[in-house]
Amino acid sequence: MITERVEIFDSTSKEKIYRQVRREIIMGRRKPGERLDVEVLALAFDTSVTPVRDALQMLSHESLVTIRPRSGYFVTRITLKQLRDMLDLRKILEISAVERAAARITEEQIAGLRGVHAGYTGDDDESYDRYTDENRRFHSLVALASGNQELADMIGHLHDRLARFMVLRHAGKSQEASHARIVDALEAHDIETARQALLEDIDTSRDAILDSVLGEVSSSWHVDNL
Repeated sequence: MITERVEIFDSTSKEKIYRQVRREIIMGRRKPGERLDVEVLALAFDTSVTPVRDALQMLSHESLVTIRPRSGYFVTRITLKQLRDMLDLRKILEISAVERAAARITEEQIAGLRGVHAGYTGDDDESYDRYTDENRRFHSLVALASGNQELADMIGHLHDRLARFMVLRHAGKSQEASHARIVDALEAHDIETARQALLEDIDTSRDAILDSVLGEVSSSWHVDNL
């Protein structure tokens, strides 16, 4: 019984630590290259080091944390070239997904997409991390509607890697309107209109992200133009 209670406590602590550290990374409160001290985090969360390590391991699977043997855990750094490559890959994968989804999407899947932003309340800074989660869910659902699970998994993982950049767009309610146009086209099974609506959404995000990153590159990002 004692062992079971410890396991439940560790699992709860792991999830709490994961959510909090992930949010801090996405919101830019923990900078690229910053070391994440396991013992300091354990003290802050009033827990043992085990759930901290488990939470950081989870974040490493999302490429938000880098584990260096014998050195520790660090917020993942990324070059400008890598960021541009990921944004280009996003366009390639999501265009393919939306074209396939437009041909086969069901009414139930349409309803799921329309429900993603239900209850959205504002554009304040504290809501932007919620925006990234809803944005990921929306594009993952579109990918699932394509009928290709591998494609959906790739897009979901890509959104995990891009989460701390997606929040830089500060889209808020404007993203809801952009997504609504995509859903309308999908519901009509209009492949070309769905494709164009998605392209507009992706290109707007890309421009806003690169403008923000380049504007603060000297203090926050490791940039390599090669």
